[in-house]
Amino acid sequence: MAKLSLFLLAAIIAAVSAFAPVSNVQKKVSSPTAFMPKSVTSLSMVEDMYWEEEYPPSKVLGPIMSKMPSGLLGGLSLVFLSACVYSCAQSGALQQEPGAIADGSWVKWYYVLGSFGGPLAWGTHVASWIQRKNGM
Repeated sequence: MAKLSLFLLAAIIAAVSAFAPVSNVQKKVSSPTAFMPKSVTSLSMVEDMYWEEEYPPSKVLGPIMSKMPSGLLGGLSLVFLSACVYSCAQSGALQQEPGAIADGSWVKWYYVLGSFGGPLAWGTHVASWIQRKNGM
């Protein structure tokens, strides 16, 4: 019991210290630190993903999806959506069996996996819209 109490106390202190205010006082370093980097790397290598138009450029989709055509992304979206709908419907049908809720037999791993099709369908349909707006 003492170990559990000590663990809970440490967890509470860690959570509370995360919200403690931080002072803006900076220390002056008189000599360089041994582990200080010699040169500062700029972020000029990183591409700017900012846009001012109605839709973003295709490069925001990453290296793979930015090269896919809009029709293919739309088709993937339909596949993911249909997998999600099928999985949810089959799970609902299994819940109707007597005693299925009590023993958990209605939870099937392939229906849980298929339910991830909903967020994937949303993401691919947004990617399809971006590609369509960019003429791909």
